[in-house]
Amino acid sequence: MSANFFSIVEPAFAQAERPFIERPDGSVLTYGAALAATGRIANALAGMGVKPGDRVAVQVEKSPEAILLYLACCRAGAVFLPLNTAYTQAELEYFIGDAEPTVVVCTPARLATIEPMARKLGVHRVETLGTAGDGSIMNAATGQLDSFKTVARSETDLAALLYTSGTTGRSKGAMLTHRNLSSNALVLKDVWRFSSNDVLLHALPIFHTHGLFVATNTTLVAGSSMVFLPKFDPDEMFRLMPKATVMMGVPTFYTRLLQDARLSHESTKHMRLFVSGSAPLLADTHRQWHARTGHAVLERYGMTETNMITSNPYDGERVPGAVGFPLPDVTVRIADPETGALLPTDAVGMIEVKGPNVFSGYWRMPEKTKAEFRDDGFFITGDLGKIDDKGYVHIVGRGKDLVISGGYNVYPKEIEAEIDAIDGVVESAVIGVPHADFGEGVTAVVVASPDAKLDEKAVLGALDGRLAKYKLPKRVLFVPDLPRNTMGKVLKNELRKTYDGLYAKS
Repeated sequence: MSANFFSIVEPAFAQAERPFIERPDGSVLTYGAALAATGRIANALAGMGVKPGDRVAVQVEKSPEAILLYLACCRAGAVFLPLNTAYTQAELEYFIGDAEPTVVVCTPARLATIEPMARKLGVHRVETLGTAGDGSIMNAATGQLDSFKTVARSETDLAALLYTSGTTGRSKGAMLTHRNLSSNALVLKDVWRFSSNDVLLHALPIFHTHGLFVATNTTLVAGSSMVFLPKFDPDEMFRLMPKATVMMGVPTFYTRLLQDARLSHESTKHMRLFVSGSAPLLADTHRQWHARTGHAVLERYGMTETNMITSNPYDGERVPGAVGFPLPDVTVRIADPETGALLPTDAVGMIEVKGPNVFSGYWRMPEKTKAEFRDDGFFITGDLGKIDDKGYVHIVGRGKDLVISGGYNVYPKEIEAEIDAIDGVVESAVIGVPHADFGEGVTAVVVASPDAKLDEKAVLGALDGRLAKYKLPKRVLFVPDLPRNTMGKVLKNELRKTYDGLYAKS
């Protein structure tokens, strides 16, 4: 049997009349209509010269047709390359030049700027796709045959190429295989108890692992349905939530919904599961959500290179601040970042992972790939964490976010947890800023609630006696909001740039 991801999910399409995607206006794309549409688009791609293994780069707004294009690429054996809609022209030029796609698909509005650049880089075809099923790619599919023989792929053949954020250097293309996608989707279906009766409220972007692979792929392998929102909008979430049984979101979704009086036991009583990921969910947010709704948010942990790694249990305690246990067939260990020596329970070190979910390497970066894997095949995630005596994995922070002050290692999350517990604090970010005496000065950047009477002295006073002296922030700075990427992760690199000269001696 072919390992092509589409071949794995194809049984779901046998339920021809079953809803696959419902749009906000109530119109429905059935599994049968989706199967026929992916066949037409796959035939159109083949007609454009797309061969198995060719890349198809896609920078379009979220729509059901964008999902159909993704699935058609799988059927055709192409490598799907989703690109963040916020990427600039210069960023796109790098990605397209690096990936060398055969076809680029963009929004109709950006065609005039993207097409000349793509042509210059040797792209064979530049097509468009709009949010209403319009665009040249859909026009090319019109009149094509509904039937298409899905191209046979092996487990190690590439299915997708996703570029990492590149916060520590130029972006790297993570090569994800058909086995990576199918193994993770099948596991998540089981551990989160997905069935054909489920309806997922989908408000995530689809250029990212969370919205494309976790949400959509899990829906597909279960034969579930999705209510598809173009973006997160609280009014739309509350309007459409009665149709759903499951919601997946980033922490920002949960914090914003908590600010809405409509959130209650009553408005969520029909829901089966709330999942959070892509950024750490504050323990306080977890507790507030449970108090308001009676639901414990299920937090999980993953990354572009690995899909999902761990999950809090469906049955059992969902520990606030923890990301749960390793998924079936996935092995997680904690190692010394320098030596690779394994560390004992509760010791903080580098999280390393091995399993069928782990990517095959970085696109055209063999040396970088080799450097990120141990000799025994474990991938070095770059995340610092620990495993407690019950087996729960805890994320302490990114390795690059570690602060070394006066020769001591300071883990930002430990300090952030103490600051976040102070009355009036909404959230915080702790960073290291160059300091002549200490190497790096521990620096806290805090968002306070509008009515809070907090200042630097009050925060430091609250921390006194709760943290070792070397962990105490040298400065506490207040801001209206923390900078974030599209998936809600705090951009600490931007904070470090902003406050780079904070401790410069005058």
